This record gives sequence, C-alpha cells and structure tokens, in this order.
Amino acid sequence: MTRRVRERFSRQILFPGIGEAGQQRLLDARVVVAGCGALGSFQAGALARAGVGFLRIVDRDYVELSNLQRQWLFDECDAAEALPKAIAAARKIGQINSAVTVEPEVADLTASNIGELFDGVDLILDGTDNFETRYLINDYAVQAGLPWIYGAAVGSYGISMPVVPARTACLRCVYPDPPSGAQPTCETAGVLGSITSLIASLQVSEALKILCGVEPSRKITAVDVWTGEIRQLVQPGPSDRCAACARREFPALRESARAPVSLCGHNAVQIHERRRPVDLRDLASRLEPLGAVRANEFALRFEIDPYLLTIFPDGRAIIKGTTDVGIARSLYARYIGA
Repeated sequence: MTRRVRERFSRQILFPGIGEAGQQRLLDARVVVAGCGALGSFQAGALARAGVGFLRIVDRDYVELSNLQRQWLFDECDAAEALPKAIAAARKIGQINSAVTVEPEVADLTASNIGELFDGVDLILDGTDNFETRYLINDYAVQAGLPWIYGAAVGSYGISMPVVPARTACLRCVYPDPPSGAQPTCETAGVLGSITSLIASLQVSEALKILCGVEPSRKITAVDVWTGEIRQLVQPGPSDRCAACARREFPALRESARAPVSLCGHNAVQIHERRRPVDLRDLASRLEPLGAVRANEFALRFEIDPYLLTIFPDGRAIIKGTTDVGIARSLYARYIGA
C-alpha cells in the first residue's frame, strides 16, 4: 500500500473494524453491483469511495429526469443524453476514484448470462427492483457459495439482509414463494430518496464487513423513515426445507427465456425474450420517417406518441407509455421486428 493510498483512506484505516489489513482487502476486492438505480447507484459510489478495487455494474436501464431525485451518481446531463445507467455510473466513478477498475455492463440479468456477468467476483450487491431478478441472484449466489446483500425500498419503507451461503438463511428460506397479488412499486407508491440511501448504506456496511473478513450482522433490518419505525429480526440459519439451500434445486437458474416485465417507476414494459443483435444505425434510418429518433452507441430512442421505445444493441427494448405486455409486444413487432 503506497503512502498516497494510506493518506486517502486514513480515516477508514483508523477505524478498528477495518485497519490497514482490511483496507488492503478492500483494494483487492471484486464486487458486482446488480442494478444501478436508487440502491445500486449509491452502493457503487460508496464502494468506490471506500476503495474497493474492482466494480462490475450491471444495469439494463437508462437515466431519466425522474431518476435524479434518488439515484445518487447521475445528473441532468446524463438524463439529457439518456445514457445507460451503467455507463453513466462508470464515468462518475472514474471521477470519484480513478484507481477503481469499473466494468459497465448494459445488460438485462438473465439465467443465460448471469454466470458470465458474475464471474470472478467476491460479493454481490442487490440494487434490483423486482423479486424475479432477486431470486435469480439468490440461486446463483447459493449455488456458487458467494455472499450477497439483499435490499429493497419503496415509499418510505425498506429492508436489507446479508446472505452468506451455508451460514445464513437465503432469500428463498425467508420467502419460499414470491409475494402474491399486486405489490406497491415506485410508480404507484412513490419513493423517498432518504429510504433508498439508508437501505443502500446498510447494504454497503454489511458488504464492507464481509470483504474485510468480519462476520456480518445476521439480522433482517426493516425501516420506515416516515414513521421512524426500525425493526430488526435475528436472521436464522439455512432452512432444511429451502429449495436452494437444502434441496440444491435453484429453479431460477433453469429459466431459459425472459418474459416481458413491467418496470418499477417507469410505466413501461421491458421486452427481452430472445437475444438478437440489432444494428442501431440501420434501425435509426428506418424509423426516422416515422417519428423522432435519438441514437448513440449504447441505445436508440424512438418516440411515437404516446409511446417511447428505447432499443439496445442486444435486441432488448423498453416500451414506455404502457404496462400492457400485449401492447408492448405489438409495438416491438411493428417497429423492430417479430
């Protein structure tokens, strides 16, 4: 560790829980941030400031003006350019700590690509916004023996929980099945920036402990910042009835296709049922006579009132202006191809 590095992280090194040995472990650590919205953008920035040496940021989405209220790494320029969040985050982290190696991945996390996107890391931080993806992360992490930190926030309420395979309960132990019925989302219930930063801070704290070789809290923490209520439950060990921990079945890893999914906070549907590369330049030339088109190397945005289609090079698209999967599929087929 150089003198400059010691100076940069001197206040963190002085903290007994980390020290110089822990700081060196952080410098050598490799972490993936899955989702770079309200939780993930805070996580990525905090880890870079703490000196984590390698960050892989995986996100399928782009920056919008409505994100800036709670998504900590982004600014108005990112929204004006409609930059993919992973790209915008990597640029900001380069200004925060240029010594961090950042790999931005503009991708939708699926059973077919999770092994590649999560390869070679020490820990996973959950910044996602839906249970489908969290179960996928959980199953991969338990199978691979990788620790991960679950987190979620909506309205003024949030929850966090560290998962250390074979030592703590996993997400399937606590929630064997996805919650039933309609669930509140950022689109329907709103969300406060204060709860997202609090939950992300709890997640980062647990991540730092694990990366430094310290036992995590082994608690499930739930907070409502509006009522001031804080609850903590002792996290049990792995359940002997868990599909992942006990039976080693990992159902999320067997899914071969990605169904269309409504996106939290967007009034939008994501279409990504198959991988098929798209030539964005060619598509732009075909769409320009039909509506407003903006394109860069990362994505193409096509506006056909009242809808906004954002198309990515891997064939994925986000259809904004509807939550109806049938309408979204029809628009995809009409303007991009069946």
